[in-house]
Amino acid sequence: MGASFDVPAPLSPMERLYDITFRSGSAISVPDATGPLVLAQADKRADIDISGSAFDFVRSIRVYHIQFSQHRDRDGDCIRYDSTRLGSYGVQGDYNWQRSSVAAVPPASLLPRPEHCGWVSYRSVFVDWRDHEGNYGFEEVRY
Repeated sequence: MGASFDVPAPLSPMERLYDITFRSGSAISVPDATGPLVLAQADKRADIDISGSAFDFVRSIRVYHIQFSQHRDRDGDCIRYDSTRLGSYGVQGDYNWQRSSVAAVPPASLLPRPEHCGWVSYRSVFVDWRDHEGNYGFEEVRY
């Protein structure tokens, strides 16, 4: 775009420490008491009525916290560990977690699904949804 911006050279750690130590004035931000008071939601629900069908897209959001591994032990037995949880929204936007399993994870996930007991170690957060027009979408982050 042909724009440029000259950024001042960053301070060294010693210069920053000196600046913080001897700076005049408070570095703490204090809210203005004359501003409007905004109440925070404490009941973990939407602050408006979202029970109508126009808000079905909210209830379509599913969050899978996938923690799965499998391997064969020395005796040839297949050892599986599945700590998958499913998070979802209720009628009024209340959010809750429940136990689930990798069998319930949608096929769009990159979760390996070996036919036999191969070595697998997989952790991710997989989110899927349907938008207001019914189109399917998803994101997955492995960690």
